[in-house]
Amino acid sequence: MVSLLLAEHMPADGRVLVLGAGGGQEIKALAEAHPEWSFDGVDPSADMLRLAKRVISPHDARVRLHEGYIGSAPEELFDAATCILTFHFIPREQRLGTLKEIRRRLRDGAPFILLHLSFPQSEPERSKWIARHVAYGLSDGADPARAEAAREAIGSKLTILSPEEEVAMLEDAGFSGVSLFYAGLSVKGWVAYAG
Repeated sequence: MVSLLLAEHMPADGRVLVLGAGGGQEIKALAEAHPEWSFDGVDPSADMLRLAKRVISPHDARVRLHEGYIGSAPEELFDAATCILTFHFIPREQRLGTLKEIRRRLRDGAPFILLHLSFPQSEPERSKWIARHVAYGLSDGADPARAEAAREAIGSKLTILSPEEEVAMLEDAGFSGVSLFYAGLSVKGWVAYAG
């Protein structure tokens, strides 16, 4: 889905900014699907970037990795950006600024993919969605003793906004054409465009 949505607006030799590069799987998949694209991946974890370096090694010539947050990304214009399963780790007070910094690094009209946890924040809906998220994780055979720790982490350590708040924040940051393209239980994905 991400590859398709980015390719709709990318030049053949486009550049993609990946915020939250993690272990490199996202970059690897996009690099394999689009052999002319190049990538700049940003992540605060040196350990994850070492893993990413190994994972993306066949595409080394097209990938630059940067340790840090959005401020560590090159001050260049990109043709697209992604932030997948990362934004819920960013504190609320830093989110609008982060989105503005992503937008500032995008060419006008460039697509941005944002995908992470988002569900209603009023009770009892909030508690219901957290329980669903934890239950889904347990359905894959996870240790039930970890369920309470997972529930606590989701409820208190992550920054989760309602879908309506997410869209409003994207628009406040200078994105337009915001559209939901994915909804799977507690995970939502939007595509938006710079400008």
